[in-house]
Amino acid sequence: MSALRMQLIQQMQLKGYSPRTITTYVSMISHLASHYKTQADLLSIDQVREYIMQNITTKKRSKSWMNMMISSVKLLYCDVLKREWNHLDLPRPRSDKKVPVILSRDEVQRIIDSKKNIKHKAILMVTYSAGLRLGEVSNLKVTDIDSSRMLIHVRKGKGNRDRCTILSPVLLAYLRTYYRKYRPDEWLFEGMSGGAIGNSTIQAVFKSALRSTNIHKKVGIHCLRHSFATHLLEQGVALPIIQIMMGHKSLKTTSGYLHVQQYSIQGVRSPMDNLSI
Repeated sequence: MSALRMQLIQQMQLKGYSPRTITTYVSMISHLASHYKTQADLLSIDQVREYIMQNITTKKRSKSWMNMMISSVKLLYCDVLKREWNHLDLPRPRSDKKVPVILSRDEVQRIIDSKKNIKHKAILMVTYSAGLRLGEVSNLKVTDIDSSRMLIHVRKGKGNRDRCTILSPVLLAYLRTYYRKYRPDEWLFEGMSGGAIGNSTIQAVFKSALRSTNIHKKVGIHCLRHSFATHLLEQGVALPIIQIMMGHKSLKTTSGYLHVQQYSIQGVRSPMDNLSI
């Protein structure tokens, strides 16, 4: 391993980057340098721009890929090589403002009910009832279920941050049934060959449930997380509380669910009701 590569890895480790992010950034820098058949510290910003443009036009790279590429180069230039950085040289793409697809409560019910396998049903229930990301579900340990405080501890979620979210009494009762049958040791959901269950297996469970319910929305398992947040808003839960449970760094991210919330004026009281007339 080259000294520069080691410096880059150590810098990211010191900054608390997740192993997955470290692997991705190192790989991106490596491919960039290999493309020009040179060392990473000899790359110019013009070469980086050219490389990004080639990938946009020929490989149809996403905006997410562009952002990761720019972030990896910026880390190399600023934190490792100690060079000046001008954000105008490598502008970041404007983000798409997409409204998430939400499942109704009835649709969520149908998806969960479609699974007769106790383990598969438990996976879907955990994902929806706590608003978890895919990787957070697979990384859950038995000890993360805190029945005394009715919380689920999420370890090293997005951004390598820990948080707590709610533990539904309905979910807890079902997890006890699941535990009695499967007796998981360390990981709440174990894979066929031991260790934590794979993300692809969880995705397959959701896709199978979606097909069997004849729901035609183009969604992945992440929509259960979106639906969790939206349904909480409709129940009147405050945005800052939802932000904490979802693990959002910014309240602006959480407020995006306001666009898909089903509003009803029937339960709203007029301010006139508080006057003495």
